Amino acid sequence: MLVNTKNLVSISEANQNFSRIAKMVERDKSVIILKNNKPKYILLDYEEFNKESMSEEEKLEDIANKILMQNLDAFRELAK
Repeated sequence: MLVNTKNLVSISEANQNFSRIAKMVERDKSVIILKNNKPKYILLDYEEFNKESMSEEEKLEDIANKILMQNLDAFRELAK
């Protein structure tokens, strides 16, 4: 995920003006909240979160399919 430096906000700013931060998320899909000038939290648009989750699930499915295909004869033997 690329970080837009315009989307970095302090935790106190997020606490004091959450509606403005929410609008930033609507516009840019994410905001990084800093604590002690270090990234601590990310506020992510729910649709973006779902996209990321699906991407990870697809990667796991690809790995599982690869293992299955590489060991298909062994699995067939075990199934007997």
